[in-house]
Amino acid sequence: MPIGAIRRQLLKVIEWTDTRSGLISYKFPMDDRAEIMNGSSLTVREGQVAIFCKDGRIADVFAPGRYRLETKNLPVLTTLMNWNKGFNSPFRCDVYFINTTQFTGQKWGTSNPFTMRCKDFGVIRIRGFGSYAFNVQDAKLLMIEMLGSKPNFTTADIQEHLRSIITSNITDIIADSKYSAIDLSSKLSQFNEIARTALQNKFFAPIGLNLRTFVVENISFPENVEKAIDQRSGVGIMGDVMGDHVAMQQAAAMRDMANNQGTMGMMGMMGVMGGGAPMGGGGFAAMQQAQNRPQGGFCSKCGGPLKPGAKFCSGCGTKQGGAGCSCGAPSKPGAKFCAGCGTKL
Repeated sequence: MPIGAIRRQLLKVIEWTDTRSGLISYKFPMDDRAEIMNGSSLTVREGQVAIFCKDGRIADVFAPGRYRLETKNLPVLTTLMNWNKGFNSPFRCDVYFINTTQFTGQKWGTSNPFTMRCKDFGVIRIRGFGSYAFNVQDAKLLMIEMLGSKPNFTTADIQEHLRSIITSNITDIIADSKYSAIDLSSKLSQFNEIARTALQNKFFAPIGLNLRTFVVENISFPENVEKAIDQRSGVGIMGDVMGDHVAMQQAAAMRDMANNQGTMGMMGMMGVMGGGAPMGGGGFAAMQQAQNRPQGGFCSKCGGPLKPGAKFCSGCGTKQGGAGCSCGAPSKPGAKFCAGCGTKL
């Protein structure tokens, strides 16, 4: 070998076996002396895509499989290198491997509350967080839009970009979905698909990515909104038994009122029996009946009204046990006070 000649390293096998987690792209190592020879073997495994670049331009793209590099499977590179009759001498080229498997467990979250307009509660401020998974859908487009000439590209390099896309557009997605705060808390699975589709079409697909899953794990509302949601949820759970629940409440109220002594307890109980209004319906009628009772009471036989101090019934002539009280209780002859209510006769 002549003095000063550079000994070249001819690459016979090109493959990527690196299994580091989170690695999206990997540039095959080539130093200044490394060159690809005619007939070299290229192995692209499942979950990978290989891209050949020459002078900063994307040349040929290889799907999973094993290839013997020659002009017939390097059509673009053959044109760039002017190999009209096939290449025989080694050449230099950049080779990138792109990982097309899923990258799961990616996190997103709002650092500050964002505002949403709710049809039930008006304008409220909420927070949200969750996870998502994506994979490379178009390796060539991803290289043009995001990777460039970076030797290695990981999920950490793109994570902040994707997180900012999600958090800055989640408000618009909620507004377009027409979901209220109650809908969001009860229909997260439906909203997840709505959000995934919107983010995929507007932001992930244009850079060569596919948003496989998008999950809202939690949405936190202001305390007053959470209480209102809990109350409405409780009513919804009662469902068809709400009528029975109201009847039970009325029965308990009647029991409590009956245990109270005095006119107000009786008035309240009659109000519940009459439909829930203490002075309405049947309760008011019962009070009027008590007020219209004759001052002399009623006959012990026919039930007719008696005049005060009457000893005989004017309707049937039956002798009465004594002067009647206004409450209707019979009084013994000579009694000065009613034995039923204590009223002075």
